[in-house]
Amino acid sequence: NNAIIGTAGHVDHGKTLLIKALTGQETDRLKEEKKRGITIELGFAHLALPGGGKAGIIDVPGHEKFVRNMLAGAGSIDLAMLVIAADEGVMPQTREHLAILKMLGISRGLVVINKIDLVEADWLEVVTLDIEEELAGSFLENAPIMPVSAYSGQGIDELRSKIFEMLEESPEKNLQAPFRMPVDRVFIMDGFGTVVTGTLIEGTLKLGDEVEIFPSGLTSKARRIQVHGEEAEVAYAGQRVALNVAGLKVSDLAKGDWIAAPKTLETTSLIDIAIKIDKDFAREIKNNTRLHLYHGTRDVLCNLVLLDEVVLKAGDEAYGQLRLEEPLSVNIGDRFVLRFYSPLETVGGGVILDPIGHRMKRVQKNEAKARFAIMEKGSLVEKVEAAFAKHSPAFPRADYVKNIYFHQETGFDNALQTLMADKVLISLKGQICHKNHLATLGQKAQTILNHHHAANPLQQGMPPLDLISRLLPEAAQSFRDQVLAALVDMKMIKCPQADVVAHIDFKIAASSHHDKIQEKVLKIYIDAGFAPPDFKEVAEQFSKGQQKEKQAFAQVFEALVAGETLIPLTPQTYVHKDFYPKALGLFNEMHAEKSPVDTKEYRDRMGVSRKYAMAFLEDFDKKGITQLLENGRVLL
Repeated sequence: NNAIIGTAGHVDHGKTLLIKALTGQETDRLKEEKKRGITIELGFAHLALPGGGKAGIIDVPGHEKFVRNMLAGAGSIDLAMLVIAADEGVMPQTREHLAILKMLGISRGLVVINKIDLVEADWLEVVTLDIEEELAGSFLENAPIMPVSAYSGQGIDELRSKIFEMLEESPEKNLQAPFRMPVDRVFIMDGFGTVVTGTLIEGTLKLGDEVEIFPSGLTSKARRIQVHGEEAEVAYAGQRVALNVAGLKVSDLAKGDWIAAPKTLETTSLIDIAIKIDKDFAREIKNNTRLHLYHGTRDVLCNLVLLDEVVLKAGDEAYGQLRLEEPLSVNIGDRFVLRFYSPLETVGGGVILDPIGHRMKRVQKNEAKARFAIMEKGSLVEKVEAAFAKHSPAFPRADYVKNIYFHQETGFDNALQTLMADKVLISLKGQICHKNHLATLGQKAQTILNHHHAANPLQQGMPPLDLISRLLPEAAQSFRDQVLAALVDMKMIKCPQADVVAHIDFKIAASSHHDKIQEKVLKIYIDAGFAPPDFKEVAEQFSKGQQKEKQAFAQVFEALVAGETLIPLTPQTYVHKDFYPKALGLFNEMHAEKSPVDTKEYRDRMGVSRKYAMAFLEDFDKKGITQLLENGRVLL
């Protein structure tokens, strides 16, 4: 049973006196306000509800100079009360306040015609008709119109009853969401320390809860809570709250900060938005126009970047980005207002589609527009898919995406499971990737492999580590394996043999020229037996021709080594595969006759120089077949 009622309307149309008539409470708290008779800062009162609980009433400033303050209170309003003086009727600021309320997403309200004691009945009838005409097409088009006199009390009881009736039908507050409260005042309270005030717009705040100050990142605890001026252990969304924050100085906080559950807001300098220009806006907005952004209780300078290089006029809707001149802490779905500063004029307002914007190149803008449309109007499943598609290059975990975009959505987990079951999203050790990003990685992998195959047409492929290091140089080895396995599942690459990856369509295709070179190379090594020529000598036999001849020889030789037709003993010594087991068999015979085997005797039995005998023996040692002792070698 908590609600916020916001008043709006032209200066001196009697909002403050009206609230006093409704509640018995004075909202003008500054001496300057008393003296001048206008509300400068936000004022607050509360109205006791019949079923228990209280409705906070925000007395917003009406003077043009103070529209910024009105915005500070308007973002959490459940019911708008547009106040129009009977003797003056609709004024320019009335229209502007009405437009701002609509921009902030307020959809319910009523109209109060105040000061009816100053006009005749026929004049009141004319004013009422003018108001109905003015409100046509707005969210207050069919709203109740209540004639009252805050001065005499006429109609106040009826107004109070109508407010109670409308609040009964208000949507439930979101008490399950993480709590957050925009700060509108910071001050010292004797004996307690730093106190902040604001309207809790979401969630539930309990005494002792950890809180974080955004955007500074400072942390504290809720040491003392007051709700509508009374001590409380719990504050709920829709209540006016004073909060004593432990361990923080007044200088640590400012109007415009947020008090929120730790790690629940994104601090950003680039925001993706949907915007609508006010229908009464008289000028044009060009790309990169410098404006004032009003969000919560903050006013930040920014540049509006449009996705289409177009000019926006009154009533236009568009997608764009706000590039902020100082960091701001926001949530997806938050409402905002944009204004010119000089001259003061409301441009329009809209909704935050993504708190983490990325600077885009011109070629990316059509893709961005499609994503913005989904984030604004799509189903939950479509929004979850779009969020993961955007963040897939970083392979995010589900909790990361949920905290940024969907911490208020109870259906997030089900949407995620649906997308994973349909293989739209793929989990790699808990890090989630959209199939399109994997396909992009697969295309890059295929390009890399094609280059490798072109240079090495007789090889089965390339080492997996070489491929993945070029695709994901920063990824951990275990995660790299997961990505490669996913690309194999998607049939973009294949593993033709252990520790080799290839393009899915690759097949070894030796040319007749390759066949001739291979035949010649194999003859050299078969004829040489246990005593092959050095690799350099072999290569020289193919170096007298053109560069293509050298390249073809290199390709053939690498393929023979990779296929283990030629066995490397040293960097320069290779032996045909038929002679390696023969050399080992000879050692085994000698070992059976006499152990250990003497190097000189092994050399003589082979009928080669010491160079080749040692090449075989040291390779046996390296592979753990034999072991060198003081007087010869033994089998292991």
